[in-house]
Amino acid sequence: MKLDFGSLRRPSPVSKRFGYNRGTPIDRYFIDDFLARHAADIRGRTLEIGDDGYCRRYGGTRITQRDVLHVHADNPLATIVGDLAHGGNIPSDTFDCCVITQTLHVIFDTTAALRNLHRILKPGGVVLATFPGISQVGADEWGKTWSWSFSSRWAARSFREAFGQEPAITTYGNLLAATCFLQGIAAEEADLQDLAKPDPAFEVLIALRAQKAGG
Repeated sequence: MKLDFGSLRRPSPVSKRFGYNRGTPIDRYFIDDFLARHAADIRGRTLEIGDDGYCRRYGGTRITQRDVLHVHADNPLATIVGDLAHGGNIPSDTFDCCVITQTLHVIFDTTAALRNLHRILKPGGVVLATFPGISQVGADEWGKTWSWSFSSRWAARSFREAFGQEPAITTYGNLLAATCFLQGIAAEEADLQDLAKPDPAFEVLIALRAQKAGG
């Protein structure tokens, strides 16, 4: 049987910007769902990468201090300049919650990054992390350091080794979600009920909660 791909029969995606120019990218729709489910963890002193948008949205008045980590000193929102792989200037045993969205895939030494994440959390502190599975590779500056796409199996083993206990993992995606995301079709253009049905064979986004012992 010959398939009719219609407007999707094309060698380049509908959007090369993950769908940002069309609405909410599929992965960001999933990230919002994950962080909303774990909003109670976003409290106390928090650390986020690049800006503090998610902490503001989901932490609200539970947050006592928001810090932003960024590799570039010219980011006016950055309170700490550095990166997770080296991290020597990020204070130990400091943060109640680290929100690390779509970051680990642009860090080559993920083992060092996870070790530093564990170190900088207070005892009992929580990291909420998301990272890509099936994805375009970004055409922006981060595409130049894009090193990995991950799986839930990698996440379970890597965070278990870094934190000494099993993380709680949620995976998002199915064939339709993967197709839409690769094409850059926005969440508003898709049937959200269909996107919400997970299929472990098509991991678009891996989301994870890991907690440091103690506290």
